Amino acid sequence: MSGPTQESRKLRRSFGWLAALGVILVLCGVVGLVYTGLATLTSMLLFGWLLLIGGLVGLLHAIESRGSNFFWLAVVVAALNIAAGVVVIRHPEGSAEALTMFAALLFLTGGLFRLVGSLVVRGPQMGWTLLQGAFGLLLGILVLVNWPESSRYVLGIFFSLALLFDGLGLIAVGIGGRRVIGMVSDTEVSAKSSESDKEQSQN
Repeated sequence: MSGPTQESRKLRRSFGWLAALGVILVLCGVVGLVYTGLATLTSMLLFGWLLLIGGLVGLLHAIESRGSNFFWLAVVVAALNIAAGVVVIRHPEGSAEALTMFAALLFLTGGLFRLVGSLVVRGPQMGWTLLQGAFGLLLGILVLVNWPESSRYVLGIFFSLALLFDGLGLIAVGIGGRRVIGMVSDTEVSAKSSESDKEQSQN
């Protein structure tokens, strides 16, 4: 009886940590939505460090696999990641402007393709696809019209929203997991108590 109880406590504790992490992410997302400039700078620095660390790890793997057919390709990819990481870390504002322009072009092309595709195909989800295409097209135009000023807050908003929704998802998983474990534990306890009552009645 102590075994399942300890396991359920460990699981409840783990789900509790997930919920706590979700709360932290939600708070960071809310702060990022308030201070979008700081969130943009933070996201660019994180992106730069991820590129740099990934490039260094890739370079180490390439050195370990020297003599293979893909050695020079791995070295080139690692060097490009390292160079891009250094550039992003040293010039986060310029990198944010470039990424914002790239994101705006993606919104424009994606929205345009959705609009044209929905009008040509005319499938059962035509209305929803039209709405998505129009929203993407409008968002891309708004970002481009206000560029480069929009680079100060667009990436920060996206980064903060990602943190916010990820945090809400972790909170939901943590709370739901704790409830499920509690229900299973209560079921096991009631089943064992009923078994013990049957044994006592038989004796």
